Amino acid sequence: MSENNNLAAFGGTADMQQLAEDLIGKLRSAGADAADLLLVSGTSVSVSCRLGEVEDVERSEGQDLGLRAFIGNQQAVVSTSDLSAATLDEMVSRVVAMARSAPADPYCGLADAALLAKDVPDLDIYDASTPQMPELIDAARQCEDAARGIEGITNSEGASTGWGHSQL
Repeated sequence: MSENNNLAAFGGTADMQQLAEDLIGKLRSAGADAADLLLVSGTSVSVSCRLGEVEDVERSEGQDLGLRAFIGNQQAVVSTSDLSAATLDEMVSRVVAMARSAPADPYCGLADAALLAKDVPDLDIYDASTPQMPELIDAARQCEDAARGIEGITNSEGASTGWGHSQL
């Protein structure tokens, strides 16, 4: 892994899969009997309007990684949002050391492979479209206008709308 390797530079699922495989290998080499991880990358955009005017626009991008190591009946978990090679190497060492120091838990461990789902149906719930800022602004304005259109409502704290995408 290069020193400046991070998820923001990744092209997609294949890169995330490779990082996951590399980290599991490093955890096993460092002494873990078993390991798993959660790698999340996300982007979100939100806009709020009040009395028909744009009041706030926010965009965030983030990445998070959780590592879990098992040594016998001991386990530990660490997490980070810094995916630099140096930090990841430190996290691997740290989680294995923590697992060695953790109390034994007869119930910890990965699920038996026979218990894992193998035929997961395609639920067709992913919307690949990405709304543009004018669409989000228009949606927030429409929401507020609908509320203000109700008889007796003379003011508004505003309305907001947003969009997000996460990859696990």
